[in-house]
Amino acid sequence: MSHLPLLPAVPTEPPLSDILADLRTLAGPDFEFPNLYRVMGHSPEMLRAWVAFAWPLRLKATTSRSLRELLILRGAQVCNAKFEWAHHVPMAFSAGVSRAQIDALEHWRQADCFDARQRAALRLAEEVSIGPAATPESIAELRACGFTDAEVVELTLTASFYVCVARFLGSMDMPLEPEYEKYVANGQCRLPSA
Repeated sequence: MSHLPLLPAVPTEPPLSDILADLRTLAGPDFEFPNLYRVMGHSPEMLRAWVAFAWPLRLKATTSRSLRELLILRGAQVCNAKFEWAHHVPMAFSAGVSRAQIDALEHWRQADCFDARQRAALRLAEEVSIGPAATPESIAELRACGFTDAEVVELTLTASFYVCVARFLGSMDMPLEPEYEKYVANGQCRLPSA
């Protein structure tokens, strides 16, 4: 149970109804506020600012969506952010991430299903999530793998933003929507056995 009451998933009054309308333009006409937004909506201007930052990370980034979803999922594991994990597993699948890759995330260093660029992004996610920051070696590894300076910024911002997401979710004790519970195994950021 969230520390704050959940607002309606489909608000009918401004300013939240206006924010929902904007999100439906981006995500489709059936989009409803996830529990995260239903809590954040208690401060509509903060929700608006959140959306203005989060959605370009999702939709306007130049690195591949599958790479960013791997990075987000690894960060969610490190932060034990079950809500974040469960919401991003289906996004990862949609972006082409394999079940084998998701299953191997906890032990990505020993797994053979990641290429050099994915390994560099997973290292970045881990270092940023553990904190206090990515090491110079991690940034150098990204650049050695051919990521442009703009892509290094994009990946580092994404990893950092999702640590913020994890901290907010934990602070609010965010409940997971029932339809996402199938992506969490025994309260852990892993998929249930196939």
